[in-house]
Amino acid sequence: MENFLTVGWREWVSLPELDIPRIKTKVDTGARTSALHAFDLHPFTENDVQRIRFRIHPKQRDRQKELVCIADVADRRTVTNSGGQSEVRWVVSTLLSIGMHSWPIELTLTNREDMKFRMLLGRTALNNHALVNSSASYLIGKKRIKRKQGTGE
Repeated sequence: MENFLTVGWREWVSLPELDIPRIKTKVDTGARTSALHAFDLHPFTENDVQRIRFRIHPKQRDRQKELVCIADVADRRTVTNSGGQSEVRWVVSTLLSIGMHSWPIELTLTNREDMKFRMLLGRTALNNHALVNSSASYLIGKKRIKRKQGTGE
């Protein structure tokens, strides 16, 4: 078990291949698949590769900041959410970075606008990489706090 990264039930992660430098993520071992908040999805073909362009609001409660992401499509699959409703979602493969650790994961794209976390990291993405300490948060690093100039705070 010493080769596994220990993460808390929520962590700051990055998705460098999607140009998402930081996003607060709920680590959810009850969810099989990982999900990323996405809207305005536009699938397209480029050089015989199916891709998808989508937008995200990376910060909770901030609908002003918006990122545009483009990824190769890995699949389309039916996912049952925690409310028991099934939804067909686009699936992309991308690199997940937590602190100094990185590995490839699959993410389903869905609108999580009304959810507390913009990203959900499911148990499949954690397999062979991480263990979860469900009583801890931000074991890999907290969000940097901006200090007031001239106050030393």
